[in-house]
Amino acid sequence: MEESKNTTPYFIGMVVAMLFWGIAWTAGKMAAEHSNAEVAAFWRYAISFVTIIPVVWYMKIPLKTDKIGFLYMLGAGLLTSLFNYLFFAGLSHGQAGYGGTMVTALAPIFTYLMSIAVLGTKVSNRQVFAFSIGLFGALILLRVPFEGFAFLNMESSYFLECAIVWAAVTILSQKASKRAHIMFYTVVVFGITGFTNMLFALPYHPFDFGAYDSVFWYTILFIGVLPGTFSTALFFLSAGKIGAHRTGVFMFIVPIGAIISSWIVYDEQIALSTVLGCALAFVAVLLFNMKKSSKV
Repeated sequence: MEESKNTTPYFIGMVVAMLFWGIAWTAGKMAAEHSNAEVAAFWRYAISFVTIIPVVWYMKIPLKTDKIGFLYMLGAGLLTSLFNYLFFAGLSHGQAGYGGTMVTALAPIFTYLMSIAVLGTKVSNRQVFAFSIGLFGALILLRVPFEGFAFLNMESSYFLECAIVWAAVTILSQKASKRAHIMFYTVVVFGITGFTNMLFALPYHPFDFGAYDSVFWYTILFIGVLPGTFSTALFFLSAGKIGAHRTGVFMFIVPIGAIISSWIVYDEQIALSTVLGCALAFVAVLLFNMKKSSKV
């Protein structure tokens, strides 16, 4: 009972972090509409990088790793910069609610498949069954049973690529976490991502502050500070207290924030296939992470 009371604030913190990550999809669409994918991608992580440094300093995080750890961070930073661009490019063409739901639901499935293919992770019969449910949910999310391969349009292709890239980032994060504190890993990845996106944003004059209106600056500040620095720190802090095996389930709160905020701001209607596909993916993650009960 005492343990439940002690972890309650961290469960709440995880929910808040996930909701902000969901709202970031709608805010990201607003930022992309008032600038372009390259500029929005740069400022998102530039702001997160600058604002997370005081957090790392306050938490007295050890700033150390080895060469292999840094290579993992470098790879994760470069891939995150690609994800960041695809995020805004997809939102400039597609719906925020659909994007937030699709990426959140598909990324864990791709992560599991990559873990099996690349890392040689062994899976049980139950986990194979979970994969089957997840893949079926993915097909419904992509509307394959209803529209065939129509998902290979500009809107869905960006989000599909986001999910694949984020799965690769997750694999690198798992490897790097054994060689550096996760918050130090985060600040380095934020820095590499911001710098890489800056190189591609320079032709669009990202430092010409007057070229972009107040809507862009308000939304990009929101994304960089709250879903970026605040929610990332809150996520890692809470994950360490409630257990890493439970965090995958919380990720499915992200679509709720994306769907509700996109409905309020853009009046986006969510298709039944999106809800059903996300629900099946949620069940798959639950089954995959379920641990066998040990006899007392």
